[in-house]
Amino acid sequence: MSETVGFRVAALQTVSSTSVDDNLKQAAVLVAQAAGQGANLLVLPEYFCLMGQHDRDKVAIREKPGSGPIQDFLAEQAARHGVWLVGGTLPLESPDSERIYNTTLVYDPAGKPVARYDKIHLFGFRKGTEAYDESVSIRPGENTPQTFQTPVGKVGLSICYDLRFPELYRAFGEVSLILVPAAFTYTTGSAHWETLLKARAIENQCYVLAAAQGGKHQNGRRTWGHSMLVDPWGDVIDCLPKGPGVAGGVLDMQRLADVRASLPALAHRVL
Repeated sequence: MSETVGFRVAALQTVSSTSVDDNLKQAAVLVAQAAGQGANLLVLPEYFCLMGQHDRDKVAIREKPGSGPIQDFLAEQAARHGVWLVGGTLPLESPDSERIYNTTLVYDPAGKPVARYDKIHLFGFRKGTEAYDESVSIRPGENTPQTFQTPVGKVGLSICYDLRFPELYRAFGEVSLILVPAAFTYTTGSAHWETLLKARAIENQCYVLAAAQGGKHQNGRRTWGHSMLVDPWGDVIDCLPKGPGVAGGVLDMQRLADVRASLPALAHRVL
């Protein structure tokens, strides 16, 4: 049997609180649940470790790259369960003392860090009394689009608001899987979340796995949820509307190859 046969992926959906300890405990339960179901690659959502009362709360728990309790937790969980673990996002130090990088870290099944992506596009939204401005506490990443290799091929990293910028995904080249840890608001999520995920899957002819925050948080914020796995034809394989839990499925590499062979849009690109 090929090592790519039966490669299962899982999006872990949380409703994170203002307590880092409680959030890590919730994440550990979901990691164990998904690993117990046979998942090989797991993705936590954006802000899985903290949804603070204030924008700057995340700055107070920032960690140095390679050192800190959140990073230790992710490495330990990956090694304990022998899985690829994509750590949603966590706050890492930046050159700006008032802002952090909103960073995705990837750990291999031995618990070793293999990839890092600092969020490039920062969310800003205002509608009536609902308003968000990530630039208050987050410094945009300066790195180039990031990918890493797995038994099912190259995987591309993105975070939440990145989903609205298709040029980032084109810059990955041909990938088998795109990851989207997110914390979409209820308003924007209900309008565009599933449409954007399907579009990224269809135009890049690959699987898309999106792990979301999904519920009402202690800080009053309401997130859309609907963590899901979308296949290269744009079909939703699994979806979890709200609340903590797991959504996912098996990546079918023959399905991916068949879609690309029957409609070779990637090969037809001229720009």
